[in-house]
Amino acid sequence: MLEGLIDLPWWGYLLIALGLTHITIVSVTIYLHRNQAHKALELRPAVSHFFRFWLWLTTGTITREWVAVHRKHHANVEGPDDPHSPQQVGIKRVLWGGVLLYRRAARNGATLKKYGYGAPNDWLERNIYTPMDYLGICIMLAIDVVLFGAAAGTIIWVIQMVWIPFWAAGVINGIGHWWGYRNYELPDASRNIVPWAVFIGGEELHNNHHTYPSSAKFSSKWWELDIGWVYVRLLQALGLANVRKVPPKPAFNPAKKACDVETVRAVVANRFQVMAGFARDVLQRVCREELRKTSPDDRETWVLLKRAKRLMVREATLLDDSSRRWLSSALQRYHSLQTVYTMKQRLQEIWQRSAATQELLQHALEDWCRQAEATGIQALRDFSRKLKTYALKPASA
Repeated sequence: MLEGLIDLPWWGYLLIALGLTHITIVSVTIYLHRNQAHKALELRPAVSHFFRFWLWLTTGTITREWVAVHRKHHANVEGPDDPHSPQQVGIKRVLWGGVLLYRRAARNGATLKKYGYGAPNDWLERNIYTPMDYLGICIMLAIDVVLFGAAAGTIIWVIQMVWIPFWAAGVINGIGHWWGYRNYELPDASRNIVPWAVFIGGEELHNNHHTYPSSAKFSSKWWELDIGWVYVRLLQALGLANVRKVPPKPAFNPAKKACDVETVRAVVANRFQVMAGFARDVLQRVCREELRKTSPDDRETWVLLKRAKRLMVREATLLDDSSRRWLSSALQRYHSLQTVYTMKQRLQEIWQRSAATQELLQHALEDWCRQAEATGIQALRDFSRKLKTYALKPASA
């Protein structure tokens, strides 16, 4: 049996495998995803090429293909043209066969032409990385065998080869659109798998990413950890990266008592946080108030209100027929729930008026605030007053 240059106990080989695969995950999330696909950050040429070279060795990934398939996913998310939506083809097929779905999309010339713009097209890409994508993984096999021996080296190499196809193509594209929690309600089914996104480089915060796809930072809440963002900040501190965009941060001016054009611009820019706040401070608050009026012995009503509390927050287009019936029943039974749910829909309609001028949007927001405060529901009144304080910069700036 061929012995390697490095002799380690079994746990040493395990740590080596995890370390090597983590570098690959970091290369995918920072280089392919945040840098190339979404242009959320800039990388110095040496750093960019290291990631590209490492991915060639460990995955055989062609940058243009990965970028094109991912952009097509965002452009057609959950639709028939989404390359890997579990809503279209089923969770099992994406989870266990996501790499096959990716390869099929990557072979589509029209997809590459439409979505693969801006990817590297230098001499190395044209003559080595693209036409000889298989060569890198063969070299990686030889390196692993020489360093760790035939048995351990081959096992480490196999782990490297299945790591990205399973965790990125399967788990992120599959579980990330099937199971988890949502900070923001979007028309797509994206979800955050776990709040401490370390194992897959931050990609676990998938709902956050779909909300702000051009952001270099995937975490939104203070208790979420995006390890990819930690690495980006480290590269930035070393002068090796430049962050172009992060999620907007709401600013407030408590002195403001009325809506103006600045209010409209701030509310539209922060519309996802606005709706998350509406769900928390209005919808859930009113549901809790109705629950407090209900006898604990009235189980049927408790179940109805508990489920309504969850369904009122959800994106309406994602509700199935059963959920729509439950929600309709609750809204018909409770006038307060009907009122706040209607006000939620009207608020969303304001920034969906893409052709409206800022003055018209201002009038629409003013009307919304007047209607909210006229309902007599305290949660709506409080939210309306807070909405008026939205500003583009903090009051002290």
